[in-house]
Amino acid sequence: MKSSNFSIIPPAAAESLPSQTQEQNHSLLFSPIKLRELTSRNRVVVSPMCQYASVDGMPSDWHLVHLGKFATGGAGIVFCEETAVEARGRKTYGCAGIYTDEHVLAYRRITDFIRASGAIPAIQLGHAGRKASCGPPWTNFQPLTEEDAKNGMPPWRGISASAIAAKPGALVPESLDARQIEQIVQTWRTAALRALDAGFDICEIHGAHGYLIHQFLSPLANIRTDAWGGDIHRRMRLALDISETIRAVWPQDKPVFFRVSAVDGDGGAWSLDDTVILSACLRERGIDVVTCSSGGINGPLNMAVVPRTPGYQVPYAARVRREAGVQSCAVGLITDPFHAEEILQQGNADLIALAREMLVDPNWPVRAAQALGVSDYLDLLPNGYAWWLKRREQIREISPDVSNKNVNI
Repeated sequence: MKSSNFSIIPPAAAESLPSQTQEQNHSLLFSPIKLRELTSRNRVVVSPMCQYASVDGMPSDWHLVHLGKFATGGAGIVFCEETAVEARGRKTYGCAGIYTDEHVLAYRRITDFIRASGAIPAIQLGHAGRKASCGPPWTNFQPLTEEDAKNGMPPWRGISASAIAAKPGALVPESLDARQIEQIVQTWRTAALRALDAGFDICEIHGAHGYLIHQFLSPLANIRTDAWGGDIHRRMRLALDISETIRAVWPQDKPVFFRVSAVDGDGGAWSLDDTVILSACLRERGIDVVTCSSGGINGPLNMAVVPRTPGYQVPYAARVRREAGVQSCAVGLITDPFHAEEILQQGNADLIALAREMLVDPNWPVRAAQALGVSDYLDLLPNGYAWWLKRREQIREISPDVSNKNVNI
């Protein structure tokens, strides 16, 4: 096994990989994967990462550079950040949105660049629900106040399954009635159509992290007694209706993902058993991949409940894949290529998603492919990079001590 600079997984873990990886240099991580009729060049996914840099929901040059570097760095699928389906569905004034035709035009140049760089452009559609009207994370999502209003950022009232505030000091959200819920479903439909027009090939529905869909799923946020609340099947209704609606308008040859908080809530209010039930229902409605995360209704889960160790959410993806019969995406402190490869080789997930590690190194896929012995790893880069780097390798093969020479390469 070739060595690498990655050090999170000890050498013993790398040695435990199946022999085909070590002897044949066959990497599942860097094998293409077909999702419906869409083929990703590898199984590295860049997770959505909110930037809080949009103005009126509009992406900017920042987003082009931020997302573009992941595509040129060799990832197979590049998600833009969680994107609100309507203006009041943003958490902050800086959150991204796709609720006007002007947004569509701005996203097209981003999706065109991602695709031209060899990656698949993907969008995560979400709605903050009761988590709306706050400051960015470096303010600890402090609820907006009248003082903010004096600076041009008046607070607004969010919506939710029930009139329960997200946190102390936050505005109590409006509890949606049945007619308003149906309107929200259609809002998601319109946003999906705009996303298609903007050039995205994959749509992920954000049903995790305390957002609107998650608020309907959780008995801690949903205390309704009508057809949208009560037992798990009624609490799942919004998630399933939105999934059906988006699947109906998203092209049949392109995949739809769904992100879920696999475990969440005080005292296990939402369990992995619930997630398996939900995932099976999502599969029946045409959802292709379930991305397994955790926490969100009352903030991140206690580390004593969900320890933050490398791959801490992989067991969720494994069980969803095995018991719900749907492809899964593993995410959460997966930073070592041998670890990522092991997850795939053991059948615990179909895709590997990274977020903050890609901020550290947008070229992580290239370094990971090299570590895993992929012979053409430099071909993940644009030709303008790959040609020069291949030339340097050729010169080094001829003159091993080239690093000590003043050679123009």
